[in-house]
Amino acid sequence: MEAGLGRLRLTPRDFWAMTVRELTVLLGGPQRSPLKRGDLAALMAAWPDEPARVEQGGPYGGR
Repeated sequence: MEAGLGRLRLTPRDFWAMTVRELTVLLGGPQRSPLKRGDLAALMAAWPDEPARVEQGGPYGGR
């Protein structure tokens, strides 16, 4: 609150409407770049989605 209201001189309304990410960027915190296509492919290969098991009677057990 001290940084947002004091250092950045935001109004209380603007401060409380902000997301943590927006406040972090304004304070000069870490900024992440989006994943590159190759990095995403490597993550997908390392952590594949598993198909959902569908029991007999449908996904909700026949309800």
